Amino acid sequence: MVKNLHEIYQIKVTLKGIRPPIWRRFLTFSSVKLPEFHNILQVIMGWEDNHLHAFVSDSVIYKIPDPSMGFDYGKDETQVRLTSLLKREGDKLLYEYDFGDGWEHDVVLEKILPFTAGQPLPFCVKGKRACPPENCGGIWGYKDLLLIMQDPEHEEHQNLSEWLPENFDPEYFSTDDINHIFHG
Repeated sequence: MVKNLHEIYQIKVTLKGIRPPIWRRFLTFSSVKLPEFHNILQVIMGWEDNHLHAFVSDSVIYKIPDPSMGFDYGKDETQVRLTSLLKREGDKLLYEYDFGDGWEHDVVLEKILPFTAGQPLPFCVKGKRACPPENCGGIWGYKDLLLIMQDPEHEEHQNLSEWLPENFDPEYFSTDDINHIFHG
């Protein structure tokens, strides 16, 4: 059976290991290829696309091959469509970003919706909490950063305050901000 390449997927992506959770719900075409899906995830989550990434589905790694970096394992993601990995509601895959900090994201296909003309895609429906800043040291570094920022007397508070993005608020999230990036 050939799937309709113009179905809309409702996806939920959750950053693993953070409580309370950091997550997003969004809509995208089922036919999107993995490199474009990576770009969508970068915007949806608030990452800056400064690091390598990979997708893992059924123990198979999909990534952009780069033998010059020693990353010649796994399958080439450039011709793989999302619909070939997420086929039914409830299907999951793992999105890894920044192998040094080790950010892992659960990606779940929540709903398969019919194509609707005029629906801007991708489109962020809902989410909670800000994405951690790049290069903060992964889950443990982020947890430490949050604790330090709550204690103005901590010896690292001033340095981290200067390093963080201006007005960083770990609780802030806006679908309008995300959709403005996608659609102006």
